Amino acid sequence: MFRPKLPTMPQPTGIVTPPAVIEPTTITPGTPTTPTTPVAPAPVSTRPTIQLTPGTALALVGGGTAVVLVVGAILVSMLLAVAITGASVAVCAVVLRSLLASGNRRR
Repeated sequence: MFRPKLPTMPQPTGIVTPPAVIEPTTITPGTPTTPTTPVAPAPVSTRPTIQLTPGTALALVGGGTAVVLVVGAILVSMLLAVAITGASVAVCAVVLRSLLASGNRRR
């Protein structure tokens, strides 16, 4: 009664095809390749350096300033939303307290 019943696997009802016969294949060795001469790595001094022109420096400073201003505006708006919510909850609490106190005084 408390043991679960496991369903039985259904048996195939149609024509069952036999498994495909896999024929073995022969492996033919490839032709040997001649070893190539190793190429010397490029010296470290030939790496390209970043050249900072006045125009790119100005663009970087402007982009950084824009990012700081956008993130600052988002954070200030979130802080303002929290402050407004807190003030409205405080006003609601004062109104409810005065309503409950005035109800008790009239009795």
